[in-house]
Amino acid sequence: MFNIALYQPDIPQNTAAIIRLCACFGATLEIIEPCGFQLNDKRLKKVAMDYLNKSKIINHNSYEKFLINKKSSRIILMTTKAKKNYTSFKFKKKDTLLFGRESAGVPKIVHNNSHQRLKIPLKKNARSLNIAMAVGITLAEALRQN
Repeated sequence: MFNIALYQPDIPQNTAAIIRLCACFGATLEIIEPCGFQLNDKRLKKVAMDYLNKSKIINHNSYEKFLINKKSSRIILMTTKAKKNYTSFKFKKKDTLLFGRESAGVPKIVHNNSHQRLKIPLKKNARSLNIAMAVGITLAEALRQN
């Protein structure tokens, strides 16, 4: 099944919503540290509720360790800086869908190490979606295709 990876997430409530989403759809969540909060943060626990116990969560101490574990996977970076729309890409079940930091996205090295960079098209004046919404939209399309 699909893996969802969060690059150094900032906001515990968003991560918690993504934990719930992954639990409900059978996706593994991978968190690339450092985070902008502690993983035992009460705000995370409040939103994630009992889904923390129903989720498969893998923590990576660094981006480099994440890459080592992903040698045989395609890393698909979701970014507002991409040219290609997510709906024109063929997702595979073992793909890792990578999402950047809420406050800053991802550095250039992450862009360079990604198999593909995709975007969710938005209206001209819209900057970006909430990360949990973007994960939900992308995961729904990947699941629909497979």
